[in-house]
Amino acid sequence: MGWILAALLIFIFQIATILALEYRRPAKTVAWLLILFVLPVIGFVMYYFLAQAFKRQREFRINSRSTEDSRRLALSRCEQVHRPSDMHGEEFAEQERLYHMLQRLTLSPITSRNESAVLTDAEAAYSAIFGAIEEAGHHIHIEFYTIRDDRVGQRLKELLIRQARAGIEVRVIYDGIGSVSLSRSYVKELEQAGVDVRCFLPPRMAFFDKRMNFRNHRKIVVVDGRVGYLGGINIGDEYLGGNPKLGFWRDTHLQLQGDAVYFLQEVFLQDWWYTSKQQLADPIYMPPHSCTGSEQVQIVASGPNSRDEAILECVFAAVSVAKSRIYIETPYFIPDPSLLMGLRTAALSGVDVRIIIPYVPDTKLVLSATLSYVEEMLAAGVRIYRYRKGFMHAKVLIIDHLLASVGTANMDMRSFFSNFEINALLFDVKAIERLEADFMKDMEDSGEVTREAFMKRPLRQKAGEAVARMLSPLL
Repeated sequence: MGWILAALLIFIFQIATILALEYRRPAKTVAWLLILFVLPVIGFVMYYFLAQAFKRQREFRINSRSTEDSRRLALSRCEQVHRPSDMHGEEFAEQERLYHMLQRLTLSPITSRNESAVLTDAEAAYSAIFGAIEEAGHHIHIEFYTIRDDRVGQRLKELLIRQARAGIEVRVIYDGIGSVSLSRSYVKELEQAGVDVRCFLPPRMAFFDKRMNFRNHRKIVVVDGRVGYLGGINIGDEYLGGNPKLGFWRDTHLQLQGDAVYFLQEVFLQDWWYTSKQQLADPIYMPPHSCTGSEQVQIVASGPNSRDEAILECVFAAVSVAKSRIYIETPYFIPDPSLLMGLRTAALSGVDVRIIIPYVPDTKLVLSATLSYVEEMLAAGVRIYRYRKGFMHAKVLIIDHLLASVGTANMDMRSFFSNFEINALLFDVKAIERLEADFMKDMEDSGEVTREAFMKRPLRQKAGEAVARMLSPLL
């Protein structure tokens, strides 16, 4: 009987620990308790290594403090928007509350002197990025979740080696899990040529590190502090359609020039400090620029080093003020309960809410979780489309002609709460209209999900969706 009592006490301790540490997110608590009941000891070990919400702020906040100098430098270089009336477009001038919220939720301001270019697929993105690398005069900063040792990866490596040997400062960050297949020889060739390469939580450590659940999902390229790139595209042949299972890869990337690049650079420097403990708060990495554009752009970064879930809160704030349309493209739709309620409420109030998700999945479990939200969204009047031309990987949000978001964050809880992510908010009507045109084209390449047809899906699929839904806070 003694061992039974001891086991019971341990089990109660495990439950109490999860309840105490995850009280802010009830859905996540329920998911972990479900795993704990199914796998009493293993479940708690999984929680210890995969959750760790109670340590995330302390683990990474040192990193934030160490980069205050670079943030101050970026702020001193840029031209900020100081009041809602200075925003372009009549729609935003009326949104004083949204303006103040965006300014307070993030550590970067809305900047004024920018030019943006939407890159609708990997071919356009690689052409622009590799072209900028070839023209670099001082430094190249690269950060990707995934770098593959394939044709695209080899092309990048050769470019970086050539530039490093020419005396250009080249720094590369890659994620230890996202790039787990990257060979040591690939990295060694770069290092031997003078490229400084850093891995965010190396694979040999990640599986035994309590921080393994916090992944660096950002995709950042900054060249000479004057031109920057971010979006959904990593380095790999699959982004050019090289994966026979997924076929054509639909993605969206963004090229920026102007003040916003300073804050893209600031995020890279912050991540560089974390991986290398080298502080690069030097004006040479944020030189004066000659951009004559007048687009208004805000960089929004979030992650374990953030005080708040900045990207989620910005998305929620934007959704809550939509008057006519909300368009979303995402490979994974696993929304936080507050965002789910916001989208349903918007649709019920007459806002045109449309969401494009994949038809062909890269992960079946995540697709099942995504589909588990479809029925209630359809019931609220949200229009759901499944992209059939290939794999939908773009991360785009369009709110009226008010703003658009392009970046690395998916519409899922992992991006909102666990990953290091970065998005750009665009306020220029022309940029928004370009993204809207892409969205309409993607709708043509998609099939709309009707409520009648969706309700007829097999019982086995419904059961799979139910299980995936319970686990969705952990995916």
